[in-house]
Amino acid sequence: MTTFPPVPAELFRFTTTDQAELHTAVMRVFGVANECLQTVLTADDVQQRLRGVGWSEQVTDDELTASLTALRGWGLLDASQHRYGLTKPGEAAYAGIRHAVHALTTDGALQTAVLDAIAAHLDELQKPLDERQAFTTLTQLEGHLEAFKTGTTRFNADLQRLLRDDQADLATFQDVKRTTVTYLRDFIAELDARKLKIREAISAIDPAELHERARNGAGLVPDQWLQQRKENWGSLRSWFCDNPPRVEELQDVSRKAIVQLLRVLDRISEQRKKPTNTAADFRSLARWFARTETEDEAHELFNAAFGLWPARHAHLAHADGELLPSGEAWHNTPPVPVSPQLRATGKQEHIGSTGKVRNVDEVRRNRREQAEKERAELEYAWSQIQTDGAIRISTLTNLDHDTFHRLIDLVGRALGSDPDSTGTRTAGTSDGRMQINLRNARGWATMTTQKGTLSGPDYVIDVQSR
Repeated sequence: MTTFPPVPAELFRFTTTDQAELHTAVMRVFGVANECLQTVLTADDVQQRLRGVGWSEQVTDDELTASLTALRGWGLLDASQHRYGLTKPGEAAYAGIRHAVHALTTDGALQTAVLDAIAAHLDELQKPLDERQAFTTLTQLEGHLEAFKTGTTRFNADLQRLLRDDQADLATFQDVKRTTVTYLRDFIAELDARKLKIREAISAIDPAELHERARNGAGLVPDQWLQQRKENWGSLRSWFCDNPPRVEELQDVSRKAIVQLLRVLDRISEQRKKPTNTAADFRSLARWFARTETEDEAHELFNAAFGLWPARHAHLAHADGELLPSGEAWHNTPPVPVSPQLRATGKQEHIGSTGKVRNVDEVRRNRREQAEKERAELEYAWSQIQTDGAIRISTLTNLDHDTFHRLIDLVGRALGSDPDSTGTRTAGTSDGRMQINLRNARGWATMTTQKGTLSGPDYVIDVQSR
């Protein structure tokens, strides 16, 4: 099984603390010094060089000492006689943040010049070069290959983000996508000839003999140098010689992106031709809703936008209203017939003018009060059911019938679910307000309400609000 080399847990800890910016600036001081072949610095040296790496704030000696101590504790610095230097993990951490900043601040690119450089170096390696020239040319080839892979990866990521982006300014959005289409077309126009030339050059080179000559020309090299060269050559072959080579996948991605971008551009052009756009209208309406300050303003805007005014048939009633319970839900009651002429002409079928539309404010107020009453009853019922921990159902007494009905509904939901490894069943109300955890318990439970008695198996329940 392939595994990645472990990364020390403390390697990037310095970037996540309250003093992350100061720690990073200190690491940059040591990194810049290393590039100038200065491997050790005193605290005074670090203090003097902070401004040179972009740190503009005043740092006290205590703050700098604390930062150096923390970096040393994380294994990024070592110290001897008040002189500090980067450890190997410290060099890796500094290289890591430089790479991260570079990746965040640069865009990818599909550079045909890089492909030409790869082909030119491969042609050079086919010539009878001496060992030093072979080492130099191979190193340059690998550098161009790495630049090509990095640029391609970033460009593809940028391209996919562009395809998903529809929030930018419309004019800018259109210009960027037109430029990208032209860029992709120019890249793939000569790609077939370039990849064929590179593939033929790779096939004409014996990698084992090349690597041996390059190693001899390199002088002192690490033990893993040859293995690294083999991996890099394998990467080169995977891009241009495999079946299919990865460069053809790049062509496919580019062609699909061109088609998708052209479709987006066509859609933008069509939207500009139309006097209005439904999606844009809804976005504008959403912005208006966001700017309303009260619920009444939001309702007024909703009515104005969708024309939901009081219905003209609100005064119609059932033929025998006394047969219907006052608390019955509207969707459970028989429908009331409404004449089609009421909408078409404003008159009912019987002779005579339609009565005036009555003021429904009183109806609304009564309905609002009824809804508030039902909400209060529901809150009371949930407060009665909620437990402070696990209890047996048999211990629950003095429940009114509505509360009892809701408890039984919760228990039924839990029994209908699958138990976990501990035998516990979990369920919740449809609105997500309450959750019950239920386990089997030995014994029998009997519960009595105003409307009767229910007996059944006892359970241990824990009912909590979410």
